[in-house]
Amino acid sequence: MTDPGPGTAETKDLPPIAGRGAPRTPGAPAAPVASRRTSLLVTLVLGGLTAVPPLSMDMYLPALPEVTASLHSPAATVQLTLTTCLAGMALGQMIVGPMSDKWGRRRPLLTGMVIYILATALCVVAPNAELLIVFRLLQGLAGAAGIVIARAVVRDLYDGVAMARFFSTLMLISGVAPVVAPLIGAQILEVTDWRGVFAVLTVVGVLLTLLVWRKLHETLPPERRHSGGLGQTLRTMRDLLADRSFSGYLLVGAFAFAALFAYISASPFVIQEIYGASAQTFSLLFGINSVGLVVMGQINGKVLVGRVSLNRVLGIGLGLIAVAGASLLLMSSGVFGDVGLVPMAAGLFVLMASMGLVMPSTNTLALLRTPHAAGSASALLGTSTFLLGSVASPLVGIAGERTAVPMAVVQLSCAILALVSFLVMCRPWQRRGETSGTSGERTGL
Repeated sequence: MTDPGPGTAETKDLPPIAGRGAPRTPGAPAAPVASRRTSLLVTLVLGGLTAVPPLSMDMYLPALPEVTASLHSPAATVQLTLTTCLAGMALGQMIVGPMSDKWGRRRPLLTGMVIYILATALCVVAPNAELLIVFRLLQGLAGAAGIVIARAVVRDLYDGVAMARFFSTLMLISGVAPVVAPLIGAQILEVTDWRGVFAVLTVVGVLLTLLVWRKLHETLPPERRHSGGLGQTLRTMRDLLADRSFSGYLLVGAFAFAALFAYISASPFVIQEIYGASAQTFSLLFGINSVGLVVMGQINGKVLVGRVSLNRVLGIGLGLIAVAGASLLLMSSGVFGDVGLVPMAAGLFVLMASMGLVMPSTNTLALLRTPHAAGSASALLGTSTFLLGSVASPLVGIAGERTAVPMAVVQLSCAILALVSFLVMCRPWQRRGETSGTSGERTGL
């Protein structure tokens, strides 16, 4: 997996838009270049960092009904433990991303991981729902370091089509987390209670932090770091958001993630409470859906990237999400009668698998425009997705625990908004048919 280099047609039509407020030393490279293949262990570490959010949320999902009973709190209150964790990850990325542009990647990452370990350990001993919500907020704030810096490291090392392929590879690795996390969570609940889930997450955090400390070297050299303070950070983010296409891809990714998180937040109650499935069945279905996401991501990276425009792939993915959302709304509202669990599970599978086309494409197309502000750009991308996800979480339970209609309404609405953002702001037809000047491959832009 080698970088095609900054001189190919993949990036020549995309000048950096963060140049103002992002000075670099004369003679420094205009864009990150991977001089050698990333080692398998480093790839695994980066995948592990991107897996922190799904591990923190998905391993805990089968325990939500048990937490509701154990802490004597309503379901809406317990769902706030997911919402605050997401909100913490959103805010944390806005802090850590610019810090990593100024101080490098390693120091903010290691600090965040240590705080994540402490916050997760506090969740183990939380005596009530209110304190659990606070500890989950702190867990999210610290856990944000892993995902935002992992994206920035990829941007440091790769460019163009190579970056799209590497993001798809990361999806293979990090996608294992949502596959195994609910299964592990369900097995933990067989031998202990929900507190044991957080104990396991604490151990995972310790192991991952040790790997980062020993194996992940600095990828942002001093000559490419920002020297300014808060003012420069704000100017850089202003320049990023002023670019219509970057903001368009940011909104596309955010709305798509909100549709995904509506599923993540509502599915324990939809599958277990409405359709009467066990925690084991829920975990199995969740795992199957996650496998679909991973497989689609690999089809994207191994088959489509370099042959089909990334904008076209992104449009197909968004269309599939919209179709799945419409189907789920029709089924949950009773248009087809009592459809049962299997058709609903099929609709959820299509929705989640389609994310394998959407996520790598939006990250790549947005970060291609920001070679000199990868941390800040990654922070904006991550913050927008987690903020909209945290809004979607309480909305899916607004009509109670006995109907899946709110979940489907949120998913369809987010899919439509993502499509509108894509067409109006990104204007994909303007780049249709571009090819690489060196290989004849489509640029994906």
